[in-house]
Amino acid sequence: MAKEYARTDRVGQQIQKEISVILMREIKDPRLGMITVSAVEVTRDLAYAKIFVTFFNDDNTNVKEQIAILNDAAGFIRSILAKSLRARIMPQLRFEYDKSLVEGVRMTSLVDQVIRDDERKAHKDENQED
Repeated sequence: MAKEYARTDRVGQQIQKEISVILMREIKDPRLGMITVSAVEVTRDLAYAKIFVTFFNDDNTNVKEQIAILNDAAGFIRSILAKSLRARIMPQLRFEYDKSLVEGVRMTSLVDQVIRDDERKAHKDENQED
């Protein structure tokens, strides 16, 4: 038996694809850099959608400004999205910064640092035994 997916998951995936295209082709704001839509969470009643985005330049002040720009353009993006999805209910859009990519890179660098420190310590202990 095939695994069933919730309607909200399917709608979220479709919204993610469409918003990615809209951001790439329709939004012409020069203050916005390269944007990636990493995830979309849709409420069960399809009234609200939280769009998680990451930016090519992760400067903290730029991130806040770019999120504000996207939230200001949410109505425009929603209207374009409504034309392409042709759904009866079009969720209100809210953009949020996705910190998971940055946190993943930070965790990887911490693990790499611990491994290097352990290798240095092991090498130092080998030299002391000789």
